[in-house]
Amino acid sequence: MKIATAAYPLDWLDNWAQYEDKLAAWVAEAAGNGAQLLVFPEYGAMELSTLDGATVAGDLEQSIHSVSEKMEDAAALHLKLAAEHGVHILGASAPVNSGFDRPVNRAELYTPAGKRDHQDKQIMTRFEREDWGITGGGPLKIFDTALGRIGVLICYDSEFPLLGRALAEADVILVPSCTEALAGYWRVRIGAMSRALENQCVTAMASITGANEWSEAVDMNTGTGGIFGPPDKGFPGTGVLAEGTLNQPGWTYAEADLEAIDHVRADGGVLNRLHWEEQLPRVKSVAKADLY
Repeated sequence: MKIATAAYPLDWLDNWAQYEDKLAAWVAEAAGNGAQLLVFPEYGAMELSTLDGATVAGDLEQSIHSVSEKMEDAAALHLKLAAEHGVHILGASAPVNSGFDRPVNRAELYTPAGKRDHQDKQIMTRFEREDWGITGGGPLKIFDTALGRIGVLICYDSEFPLLGRALAEADVILVPSCTEALAGYWRVRIGAMSRALENQCVTAMASITGANEWSEAVDMNTGTGGIFGPPDKGFPGTGVLAEGTLNQPGWTYAEADLEAIDHVRADGGVLNRLHWEEQLPRVKSVAKADLY
């Protein structure tokens, strides 16, 4: 499959039509370049809060509810564009009120056949849990699609090896991210590359870019798109299939070859995915070595 990952700038929106036009243009560009799977970033839906004005967009709690109320309309738009262009789309994640004690951070996957399902973020960053009150949602999923088996690790989730291991059957793991500083971008990128190494799969990272003075949640963002694989047979020696230019908006593209994934898992120079279980008995009894 050909994957497109977004380095996506948020915009101030005066009306819904502006959002429709923006999203349609982004999807049309990626599809026009042959992409079959489009990945938008974490919290990219926060721009929808601007439709309710500066006071709402600038307030952490009010912005949550503003965006959540608009996500069904956003889903309808994504489904329309997925069908029109024949593509799968991971929509930008959003804070969603969904029956939990507090809102969850949710990304929806849309297919050209009109199907949809979601992945909730599992582990919250300090800002999400201490300031914003976002909570962990439903379980991790592996989506069986016409393109292959797809998993999603939203931003911080990509930094936890056991979450990645739970998706070891996925061919591709999508990593939508929202990172304020360069250090945050590299934490997520290193996580995405590590999960590609451990699972011998392809990971695809999308980012928000740019400054948004109207929001306390997504006020400053650093990142770019990137697509990674294991540095092994059939893949680049760096593990980098493609990377965008930092903080430059646009799409980054790369092919994810499912046969290459199967081959490296079966006969790679190393077999990290197969040998994972060998760690378990060795970490249960760590010996102490006294060198005083």
